[in-house]
Amino acid sequence: MAELLKQGIFWLDVLAPTETEMRILSSIFRIHPLTMEDIETEESREKCELFKNYYFVSFRSHDNNFNTPDVEPINMYNVVMREGILTFHFQPTPHQHNVRKRIQYLKDFITLTPDWINYAIMDDVTDYFAPLIQKVEFESDAIDQLVMVLKKSEQQDMLVRIGLCRKLVMTLLKMLGTKVDVIKGLIKRFEDKLLVNESDKCGPGDVTLYLGDIQDHIITMLQNLNHYENMLSRAHSNYLAQISIEITQLSNTTNDFLNRMTVFATILLPMNVITGLFGMNVHVPGQEDNHLAWFLGIVGSFGIILIIGTFFARKLVMKMDQ
Repeated sequence: MAELLKQGIFWLDVLAPTETEMRILSSIFRIHPLTMEDIETEESREKCELFKNYYFVSFRSHDNNFNTPDVEPINMYNVVMREGILTFHFQPTPHQHNVRKRIQYLKDFITLTPDWINYAIMDDVTDYFAPLIQKVEFESDAIDQLVMVLKKSEQQDMLVRIGLCRKLVMTLLKMLGTKVDVIKGLIKRFEDKLLVNESDKCGPGDVTLYLGDIQDHIITMLQNLNHYENMLSRAHSNYLAQISIEITQLSNTTNDFLNRMTVFATILLPMNVITGLFGMNVHVPGQEDNHLAWFLGIVGSFGIILIIGTFFARKLVMKMDQ
């Protein structure tokens, strides 16, 4: 390794280092114990820290698995020195391979430095979020179009879709939000370096431009995610409003049916009383008379009661409808 390090800029990528390996690397490259602690404990907070002989960058990627709705974060750590760069991660990722291919394509057009390799890794991690952003965009547009034309059998599925999509949006907002601060910290470091050493202006200045491009991409992604969150929030409100309207319509239908049954019962009740009265084995006024005066009087009285009851029943129905 000593002979290899003397040949120029180096990049040492370490996958799942053990405690013993971390001690050896710390001794060789003079890595600070705080940096070792962050790497060994897999510190999840994204940050940029400056040390005497290097700067330390913690940047999170994710496991881009479209078969599951959850996004699993992957912690990545870069120790960037003047002579080279060390990268640490505990799960396999495609970023290192993608950056090596990019270096092969651009080796005749760029000045390869540890700062540029660190930028290329961060840029590839940022671009790795693009398919998820596109997935959220398609899902948000589909939900926004379908939420108002749902069948009753599809309403429960739509609620699940809205919930899963909003969960993905919130996860991406959480993972991308802290990256802006890391980029700002790196840009400030390079700007300070430009002020200290004007003769080295070409190298760090180019990396600063590249980092600004990453910052623009992240800000654009965050703005898009906030827009999709607003779309999903509106779709959720429309979904709940549609459910509320359907419940109100069902309630009105039930009330109308009960109102009709009330009127029908009001009409039948006096008739049932009259037939029950004459059908019982009790003395009825005018029962022994041969004329119909008593009968007509009783029927007329119940008829008046029926009319009055129907009138008040209709008034009650009208008030309930209002």
